[in-house]
This record gives sequence, structure tokens and C-alpha cells, in this order.
Amino acid sequence: MNVQTAQTPQKTPARQKPAPMAWVLWSVGVLAYAVAVLHRTSFGVAGLDAVHRFDASAGILASFTVLQLLVYAGLQIPVGLLLDRVGPRWMVAGGALLMAGGQALMAVSTDVGTAVAARVMVGAGDAMTFISVLGIVATWFPGRYVPVVTQLTGQLGQLGQVLSAIPLVALLHGPGWGTAFGSAAALGALMAVLAVAVLRGGPGRADVPSLRETGTNLVEAFRHPGTRLGFWSHFVTQFSSNTFALMWGFPYLVSGQGLRPATASTLLTLFVLVNVVSGPFIGRLVARYPLRRSWLVLGIVALNATAWAAVLAVPPPAPPWLLVLLVLCVAPGSPGSMIGFDYARTFNPPGRQGTATGIVNIGGFVASLVTILLIGFVLDALSPGGEFTPGAFRAAWTVQIGIWAIGVAGVLRTRTLARRSVSTSRPSSLA
Repeated sequence: MNVQTAQTPQKTPARQKPAPMAWVLWSVGVLAYAVAVLHRTSFGVAGLDAVHRFDASAGILASFTVLQLLVYAGLQIPVGLLLDRVGPRWMVAGGALLMAGGQALMAVSTDVGTAVAARVMVGAGDAMTFISVLGIVATWFPGRYVPVVTQLTGQLGQLGQVLSAIPLVALLHGPGWGTAFGSAAALGALMAVLAVAVLRGGPGRADVPSLRETGTNLVEAFRHPGTRLGFWSHFVTQFSSNTFALMWGFPYLVSGQGLRPATASTLLTLFVLVNVVSGPFIGRLVARYPLRRSWLVLGIVALNATAWAAVLAVPPPAPPWLLVLLVLCVAPGSPGSMIGFDYARTFNPPGRQGTATGIVNIGGFVASLVTILLIGFVLDALSPGGEFTPGAFRAAWTVQIGIWAIGVAGVLRTRTLARRSVSTSRPSSLA
């Protein structure tokens, strides 16, 4: 295979600025992703309610989100392959319908089995959404816009977490469980209709690969160290942020730090706002300093780890300012994980970028589900009677140390391999 072709991004012919239609399609895609994030994070803010509704232990409760993330991660490669074949329109619409069905099922569930099936549906639909929206970005936007627009996609989509942290929590504590999840289902169905009505293919889309080429693309994308560098970058930056947002952040702030639910919701909202603000800044750094992307990844990891070390070193409850600092330092992990997708874009030709993006997107979610499950196990072991204690939470969060160590080692190793593989190619493809 030609090294230069495989490792440099496709140039967008003629047009230097995105067409107005690009922004319209992207806006619909971002809205679809925001709704997907609402579905993804809805069970996290309902965690304490779910303990009583399903009479579940911390380990069982964690398994709900772990299974959801396992489905999400397991479908990334099939979804990436399918995206390269059918395009984002039907992927986004299908994902929205699956998530709507899952939330409708959750609204009426009263037992663990039904709730698990609901979260599997949510995970499957969620898996189809984000990388499809990134497909819109890669198809409709010139290469120089892609890093910043990718960051905007990820971080504006996180506004869906505000919907789960404020209106969904209000519905849970007001009309109740059925109304909250039923409303989420209705919103998902509306999003599916909008996606079908508005989204379409674009001028930059690559030729649809044959089945044989699809298999080859999967092998070649995985074999390239640049793709694996994206995987490990996503792995090590996203898991702490995801674990906090998806499952254990709200219970930790309430049961582990003694905050009122309204105050915990405020901190989760701040978490999302930091995501939104820091995302474009990180995107500009990636676009301006492509040779320093891996150092940016490692810097974000250091920021996350230092903040957690400071909070866990203090016997709970920690001072409010320190919890605010924790949110400010952990939140950039989510936009930092977007750097992994930039590796997928610059190290792979257009015809396999969906596949490479799917491979990268597995990283952070595998790390997240392992961390969520381990924290649940520690909480069960240290919380007799099912009451989560501050001391148990303090011990449970230390499981992150091992995940960080594995991820940093992966980044350093694949960075070396990626630099060797492109030593004779364009400098902008280096790590």
C-alpha cells in the first residue's frame, strides 16, 4: 500500500470554506448527538432511584452501565464498517429509534431483566450516533476545519448531559420514573424523524467499498500504529470523565461528599460547560500543533490524575472549592479524547475512516466500563447494608491508577511506532 496515501487526509477539492448546507447538516447531527448523550447519561443521574426501584446492589447497578458501554464498544467496528457503506443519514436515524425504544422500555420496567434490555438498546443506538456525526464532518468540511468542528461536535453534544442533570432529574423527583424516561423516549423518536428528513450524503464522500474491501479496510486500519495511537489516546483521556458523568459522579457527590442533589446537579452542569468551553481550545491546539498531539494527551492525563490525587488525599467531605477544582480538571478528559479521532483521520484514507474511527472510539469506552465495574465492586465490598459510605467511595476511585498506567504505556508505545511508520511522509501526519 502506498504510505503517503494511507497516512494523509483527503484534500477537499476547490472549496476552502464549508458550504452553508454543511453547517445545517452538522447542526442536525450535533442535535442528534446531544439527544444520544441525554440517553447515555440518564441512568447515571437516576442511579440512587434505581437502587430502590430495582432493589439492586452497587455491583448490579454498575453492571447496567457496564453492559450499555460494552454494547457500545462492541458495536463500534461493525458500525464503522456500515458507516463506510451506507453513510450517516440512516445510521443516525436508526440509532435514534433504538435509543427511543430503550428509554420507552425503561419507563415501564420494574425488574432488573427488563431494565438491562432497555440499556442494551440504548447502548446499541448510541453506538451508531457519534461516529456517524463525525462522518458528516469529514464529508462536508475542508480538512483545516475538521479538528475544531470535531471538538465542537463532541462538546456541544455534551449539552445533552445538562438535559439529564437538570430537566430529567426534575422529572424523576416530580412526576416520577415513567414520565422522565417516557419523555426521553419521545425526544428520541422526534430526533429520528428529523434525521431522515434533513440529513443526506455529501460531495466529499468516498466510493462505497466492496465487501472484500471492507474486510481489508478493517485489517489495515487496525494494523496501522497511528490508528492504535488514537485508540490509546481515547482510552486514557476519556475514562475518568466518562465514569464521573455516566455512573458514579452524582452518587459520589451526594453519598461520598455529602452534597445535596441540587448542588451535585449544579456541579455536573459545570462539568458540561467546561467540556464545551475547553473543546474548541483543544481543537485549535491540535490544528496548530499537529506534531504535539500526544503531548497534549499526556498533559490532560496529568491534569486529571493530579486533581483526583488532591481530592482523595483529603478526608471527606472535601472543601467545596476542591470539588469545583476536580470538576474543572476532570472535564477536559472528554474533549481530550477527541484527539484520538484526529489520528484516525490523518493516518487513514477516506474509504476507511469510518472503520478507523470505530476502532478508536472503542478505547475510552472499554476503559470506562472496566473502571465503572471495578468501582462498583469496591463499593459493594466496603459498604455493608448497601449504603455507600464516603470512605468506600474514597477507596473505590483509586482503581483509576491502574487504568491510567495501562493507557499511558499504550500511548508511549504506539507513538514510537507511529513516528517510525511515517518518518518519510508529511510532517503533519506525525504524532
